[in-house]
Amino acid sequence: MIDRSHLRILREIDSQGSLTAAAKALHLTQSALSHKIIRLEEQIGTPLWHKEGRNLKLTQAGSYLLREAKRVLPQLERIDEVLDQYAKGEKGVLNIGMECHPCYQWLLRVVNPFLQQWSDVDVDVTQKFQFGGLAALFNYEIDLLVTPDPVLKEGVVFEPVFPYEQVLVVNEQHPFANQDWIAPEQIIDQTLYTYPVSIERLDIYQQFLLPANCLPKKQKALEATEMMLQMVATNRGVATLPLWLVNEYQKTFPIKAVRLGKKGIHKHIHVGLRSSDIDDIHLKAFIEVVKGFVHKS
Repeated sequence: MIDRSHLRILREIDSQGSLTAAAKALHLTQSALSHKIIRLEEQIGTPLWHKEGRNLKLTQAGSYLLREAKRVLPQLERIDEVLDQYAKGEKGVLNIGMECHPCYQWLLRVVNPFLQQWSDVDVDVTQKFQFGGLAALFNYEIDLLVTPDPVLKEGVVFEPVFPYEQVLVVNEQHPFANQDWIAPEQIIDQTLYTYPVSIERLDIYQQFLLPANCLPKKQKALEATEMMLQMVATNRGVATLPLWLVNEYQKTFPIKAVRLGKKGIHKHIHVGLRSSDIDDIHLKAFIEVVKGFVHKS
């Protein structure tokens, strides 16, 4: 019954002081404006104005509708503004899924310049060790998947954004600390600390130990990187982490990185997105920031 144009008319008449000025501000003829008001009065069954000489005076219904117009119209105009920002790609929420716990430290570096560049875009991060990244991507629960282990599948595009080497982390006094690299057989009598991830997704098993038919003496799973490194620092075992992360933690822990095998285990952090979203302005901007940041680091 009542639409936004009616509320604008009441607000403009109140603001401009006359039907003529209000009609001009609204780009209407005075007769068109008057006709709209008459039709509205017929629909609601009560007058909004009554004449006092040449002046118009609001009825109680008119006064009520004017108060509501002043309250509601700014809210509607704000809604229009925000929706326009969404349409232009100036506002939104970027939902990022993490399949790599150490990658969270890397992500913290990347998010800051992105948020500075896109001040009206929020970032939300989902991080679970048993997180079903591809399923979440296809179900639109996330927009981007950060993973070191991309899975080729129709409808998803993965892009490598950050190279790194997976290394063994030992106490700086450990017998391995002075070696350039170690062989799989040397892990047999060690306690290996890992994140709580299945063996199928642990590079040290898939690319280093299992091909050589070797297993550590014990494997213990810890969620917190700092706790894992505390165990290594007190010589209770060894762990595997990205080299760049080890280099950071060497400032606070007495640890050292040792290459796994002569050639090492080399990986990439990948960013995956739905093929249908490949031209999304926010996703493209995030990937550009990631690559630009890596290039500088």
